[in-house]
Amino acid sequence: EVQLVESGGGQVQAGGTLRLSCAASGLTFDEYAIAWFRQAPGKEREGVACIRVRDGSEYYADSVNGRATISSDNAKNTVNLQINNLRPEDTALYICAAAPSHLAPRLSTLWETGYAMIYWAKGTLVTVSS
Repeated sequence: EVQLVESGGGQVQAGGTLRLSCAASGLTFDEYAIAWFRQAPGKEREGVACIRVRDGSEYYADSVNGRATISSDNAKNTVNLQINNLRPEDTALYICAAAPSHLAPRLSTLWETGYAMIYWAKGTLVTVSS
C-alpha cells in the first residue's frame, strides 16, 4: 500500500521559514515525481513545487519562486519543501502527491494542474501570522 505522510505544519510568523516533509512508502521512490500543492480556505488548489526524483529536476510555482526549495532525500524516501520569507497568503493546507515518472512525459509543463498525480496525502495545515 502506498502512503504519503506529511510533517512539519503548524503556525509560523510572517517573514519566517516553513519546512515540510513528505515521507513516501510502498513505492519505488526514484520512479516518481513528488509535488507539493496547497489549498487556502475558499480558494482552488494550486501547485507549489515539484521534483522528479530520479534526475532531480525541480519546478516551482510563480507564487513561491525564489522563496522555495524542494529537495529529495533518497535514503529516507522523503521530499522536503522549504519556503522562506513567509507571507500571510502562504496560509493553506499543504498536500503532497506522487506521479509515476513514466506516466508523466509532460510533467514540466502540467505538474501544477495535478497532472499524473495518482497518490495524495491528507495534508498538513500551515498558518502564517502577521
